[in-house]
Amino acid sequence: QVQLVETGGGAVQAGGSLTLSCAASGLTFSTYHMGWFRQAPGKEREFVAAISWASGSTYYSPSVKGRFTISRDNAKNTLYLQMNSLKPEDTGVFYCAATRRPIMIARTIETYDYWGQGTQVTVSS
Repeated sequence: QVQLVETGGGAVQAGGSLTLSCAASGLTFSTYHMGWFRQAPGKEREFVAAISWASGSTYYSPSVKGRFTISRDNAKNTLYLQMNSLKPEDTGVFYCAATRRPIMIARTIETYDYWGQGTQVTVSS
């Protein structure tokens, strides 16, 4: 059974930092491309960042590029999202997801086969 478990969310003031983690089990983590998505209250889930299985390629939403960094440790079956210079508009539930489909379509929700339960990030002004 595949499980993706996000941790590291919380409440932070604008300008602050958080690091999210996603622990994967039940799949061969190193063979999956991984992504982060977020969903703000009343809005659709949106792409944040993605990383290829060997960390050779990374992709970011324009709204987070330069502030967020996606990384992974295949030896630990863990995905990370370092978030700096957080803004109130970053508030939402952050989800990690896994796919074996081509990394070139990593920005699309339908690309992903497995999802975590999400972790809440709240940024106050």
